[in-house]
Amino acid sequence: MMTMHALTDTVWEFAIAGKIKFGDGAIDEIGYEAKRLGGTHALVVTDRGIVAAGLLNKVEEPLKKVGIKTFVFSDVQPDPSVDVAEACLEIARKEKPDIVVGFGGGSSVDIAKIVAMLMVHGGSVLDYADMPFGRGKKVSGKGLPLIAVPTTSGTGTEVSPAAILSIPDQKAKVGMSSNYLRPDVAIVDPLLAVTVPPGTTAATGMDALAHALESYTTRRYSDKPDPHGPENRPVYTGGTILTDTLAAKSIELVARFLRRAVNNGFDLEARRGMSIANLLAGMAFSNSGITAVHAIAYAVAGKYKTPHGVTVGMLLPYVMEYNASGGSERLAEVAKMMGERTEGLSLREAAEKAVLATKSLTRDIGIPQNLRVFGAKEEDIPELAKEAMKVKRLMLGNPKIMNEKSVEEILRKAL
Repeated sequence: MMTMHALTDTVWEFAIAGKIKFGDGAIDEIGYEAKRLGGTHALVVTDRGIVAAGLLNKVEEPLKKVGIKTFVFSDVQPDPSVDVAEACLEIARKEKPDIVVGFGGGSSVDIAKIVAMLMVHGGSVLDYADMPFGRGKKVSGKGLPLIAVPTTSGTGTEVSPAAILSIPDQKAKVGMSSNYLRPDVAIVDPLLAVTVPPGTTAATGMDALAHALESYTTRRYSDKPDPHGPENRPVYTGGTILTDTLAAKSIELVARFLRRAVNNGFDLEARRGMSIANLLAGMAFSNSGITAVHAIAYAVAGKYKTPHGVTVGMLLPYVMEYNASGGSERLAEVAKMMGERTEGLSLREAAEKAVLATKSLTRDIGIPQNLRVFGAKEEDIPELAKEAMKVKRLMLGNPKIMNEKSVEEILRKAL
């Protein structure tokens, strides 16, 4: 007897890092975790800012205390290119580490993820990067043991299955995603963020808010096509009751604490609030997926070399405004999470309150309010829209249907 397949998926999955450690001074336990994972020789992937700030010993000293040798790759840059990942991989193949530590912003953790995987599975970065820029090969298993230690509160990469790189000569960003890329341990220590400058705090905080908002509003798992077997189910399975719960709390925390963290980096309550907000958003979006905000941001950042969090933060209200006209129930709920009063308002009016609250937050923390600040011109819009539409896995998650024309409409408003 033949079994009829459902048209849409009826099962959702949820994956996280192997272990999460959170709290003031959590970094002191990195030696214990590295030893538990069998580490004896660690590659520490970081950036020159971390080295200049004297933070490197926060990782190296606890590792050395338990007898783990370290060597450091510190040439990670913001929005790192494929070439940076390949340079780190070349050094790693000579040094032969048995554990990798990503320490710093999202870029350092992303490079660490990629190198840990390639050290075991071989090949080049573009072999595993998403098409059309990469060859789209599937990651077939775990890489070297990996510990992620974020120093900013924004990317969520310490618990995510994705890594993002730039391809400067094509003015594009490329990603790879697999649950095998998730770190074995995520160590989130709010004290590491205390010296992060206001501008970086603002940008990364808006990235966290975008992750949470996009997760909360993305298409549901039950609106996704039946994958015809668990092996075909995508990493980003769509919104679920669990991702909703995490994202909602994250939105509430960002609305409460981001202004404070930007205005006073030594406000420890605010730093803790933003650290947990980022962690919750990362756990949410890395299972549900995200939407057009990030797809358009990749195109904009690829062309104008703008910082990721700044780009996402600037675009977020404009995409929310577009989505508000496509069924506004979830955005109406977001308004309440952000502390807005919505009694007596229609769903559309409440959704617009969420848009205004987000715009107000971006203004208060110094995020640019339009694309012209980045050097964008009217004639750039068709090219940007075309590039954004190439990021199909994100565009397909947007709650309101997207095409090139609708992306152009959003970009024109953002000018």
